[in-house]
Amino acid sequence: MTWSARSCGAIAIALAMVGLCPPAPAQTYPDRPVRIIIAFSAGGSIDTLGRIIAQKLSEAWGQNVVVENRPGGGANIGAVAAAQSAPDGYTLHLAAQSIAVNATLAPVKGFDPATDFAPVILIATAQDVLIVPPDSPFRSVKELVAYAKAHPGELNTGTMGPGTSSTLATILFGMEAGIKLQHVPYTSSSTVQTDLMTGRVSLLIPALGGYLGHIEAGKVRPLAVSGRMRAAQLPEVPTYQEAGLSPIEESSWYALVAPKGTPAPIVTRINDEMTRILVSPDMKARELKMGFRLEGGSPERLGAFIKSEIVKWAALAKRAGLVTK
Repeated sequence: MTWSARSCGAIAIALAMVGLCPPAPAQTYPDRPVRIIIAFSAGGSIDTLGRIIAQKLSEAWGQNVVVENRPGGGANIGAVAAAQSAPDGYTLHLAAQSIAVNATLAPVKGFDPATDFAPVILIATAQDVLIVPPDSPFRSVKELVAYAKAHPGELNTGTMGPGTSSTLATILFGMEAGIKLQHVPYTSSSTVQTDLMTGRVSLLIPALGGYLGHIEAGKVRPLAVSGRMRAAQLPEVPTYQEAGLSPIEESSWYALVAPKGTPAPIVTRINDEMTRILVSPDMKARELKMGFRLEGGSPERLGAFIKSEIVKWAALAKRAGLVTK
């Protein structure tokens, strides 16, 4: 056989047939289990979302897709572990906006979330909700703010570490309300949930998805939500603006990324599958119940979004006096 007489396509086919040329990675991907690293402990809203995604991908691919929780370091431990994994599509990272916040507040030497990940797809966004214990004396933002101004530093608020959205959301709320809160850092979402319900924590500002069930069960009381519109799941709860504060646009988000250098055909394969999953009737039916707004879009859209979030949070951190540069 004279190879020079063949087209490049025919050569590739012939080589593949005799086993001399490996098949294109996207054509066989995945042919072994895939892991999704989540930088938070089990039980939170991002963990719930990640396990749903893993199940859906497992069903679609006929391969096990497993969630690996790697909490700690304000979500940096899991993010760095994912970024340093082999860029072959078999390690993915379900990231939250903590990767954008940490770029300013808790940077890791040699790690840049804007360049060390291959963006895949924006999964979902979620409004934040200001909640208090069920027996709290505060039934409105106005009452809470009035008390906090009269007793600066007395009200404590749980957060999930310096680089997490709950911390920045709380700082932003305090700045807009003109109050001083005592921050209590936690490493476990289940622990802070328990402490809020029992009154050890005075208030909390998490993503809505992780607490919707507790709100509906009366285990916590919502006072306000972020954004310019009320949450569809909580139509009776006012926005911060309706409660008398300036609009607070902060919202939580969740995105699927892969280590830098992951082949573009594999990124496209995952994006295509996730796009199908996000618009499926089953996921749309879960959307309100989970407290999310499902998003989607191209890898390029996610890449631009992450860069804009890094700039946004850097400006807020400087405004809050958390950084001096």
